[in-house]
Amino acid sequence: MGKLSCRDLTYEDDEQEGLRARAEQAIGELAQALIDNPTLHDAITAALGAREKALEAQQAAMSALNLPSATDVERIERRLRSFSQRLEDVEEAIDDLSRELGALRRENTKTPKKKAEPKPQP
Repeated sequence: MGKLSCRDLTYEDDEQEGLRARAEQAIGELAQALIDNPTLHDAITAALGAREKALEAQQAAMSALNLPSATDVERIERRLRSFSQRLEDVEEAIDDLSRELGALRRENTKTPKKKAEPKPQP
């Protein structure tokens, strides 16, 4: 088995860097050619347009069948989350008031009440 010198490793590194640079350049040129290709651009535009029309048709069909769309479900989900949060806030406020009322009741039972003395009559 032969020995590798630093000179051999440097040569291999340089060779890999050159190969990497050529590969990057080739990929860049291919990407630019695809971007500049009007046929590809038209195909992508048509595909996106078809997608939009398919979504509209799906929504119309779901509406005709009286079924909720994904957007409807998401909207209802957001409203339910909001309602749930508001309900939790109300529950916390009720708990706070209940604690305060309990503290006031305990305070009232601890303080002795004075009996009303009859007022002298003239």
